[in-house]
Amino acid sequence: MKPNITMIGMPSSGKSTIGVLLAKRLGFSFVDVDIVIQEKEGRLLKEIIAQEGMDGFLKVEERINAGLDVTLSVIAPGGSVIYGERAMEHLKEISEVVYLKMSYEEMENRIGNVVDRGVALKPGFTLRDLYNERVPYYEKYADITIDEEGKTPGETVDALRDIIEGMMDRSMIERIVEEQKKILEEKDRKIEAYEAEIAALKEELALFRAEETGGCGN
Repeated sequence: MKPNITMIGMPSSGKSTIGVLLAKRLGFSFVDVDIVIQEKEGRLLKEIIAQEGMDGFLKVEERINAGLDVTLSVIAPGGSVIYGERAMEHLKEISEVVYLKMSYEEMENRIGNVVDRGVALKPGFTLRDLYNERVPYYEKYADITIDEEGKTPGETVDALRDIIEGMMDRSMIERIVEEQKKILEEKDRKIEAYEAEIAALKEELALFRAEETGGCGN
């Protein structure tokens, strides 16, 4: 099994929600690529689209997805990542790609305001056009397909976890255990550092109070 999992699917399919839950269940990190894009660009997705147009946004999205360097992570890119061949080649190379399949009707019910969600709609395209255009790409790139019909997010995560854990070999499990040890060790180091800072502050406060008391006595 490859060392990461990438979630693909239509906007509102639950890539981030299910991705976070799956990462916790597996002991993986979680990477929301839309957030990575906004942090690197210093702009919201809708601002990038408004300023650079659809083609400009897709170039930014492809560049950042193609440059991801992570391991033992669940990756949740935007739904339009499938238009970037270089990005998808990279994600296929470093991860197992999971397609969260949903009907058009369910997507329409969930999606809300298209602009606020930063959905990459071409000029003149409707949501139905977008759905019909993207589904073949998702099917093309998917290593695993999960039909969300009739499933809660928890049930979808359970189904995915069963599939993925069945794909893991001993070396992958050992890597996860080692990664978790490193995370715990790092947390311990941070706790020790915080405790040392608190002790130092308490000492400074005690000295300050002693000086204040001494000053009042004079």
